[in-house]
Amino acid sequence: MYKLKPGIKQDRQRRWQLSDRIFFGHGACHILAGIYLEVAPLAGFHAERIIPGEGYAGNHIFVTNGVLAFDFRGYSCRRNLLIHHTLGWSKVSPPGWHCKIVHVDFDLLETQDLNARRMLGPDQYLMDPRPRARSFLDRFNHMASALKSSSFLG
Repeated sequence: MYKLKPGIKQDRQRRWQLSDRIFFGHGACHILAGIYLEVAPLAGFHAERIIPGEGYAGNHIFVTNGVLAFDFRGYSCRRNLLIHHTLGWSKVSPPGWHCKIVHVDFDLLETQDLNARRMLGPDQYLMDPRPRARSFLDRFNHMASALKSSSFLG
């Protein structure tokens, strides 16, 4: 599990200079999920949010069709994404780390909705992250990647 150096998330310039995977994996996952839903490379996906217990870190938003998931890592089995995320945060957090998984019922690209949930809106980054998210999504052959991930469901 990658851990950001202290202060990077508070420094707009340093945050923007992160690689795309780290940028969308550590603080801008909601932007990637919002653009995924807007572009809809595969039908039937919706966003889910991992909300850690009070006082714990580990918030994450990804898109899923209930079986497959997509986030900064690409496509995976939803179950595997949740296991990887919860095990990773459990190892680096104080004892008792726990979370709940909820369906996202707010606009992932609307600053007011995001700020109400302690997330940055697209206009609050150094530059607009929406084109960066679209470019990131364009790197994937979505159908082939989803089919490959589906083969692990066996």
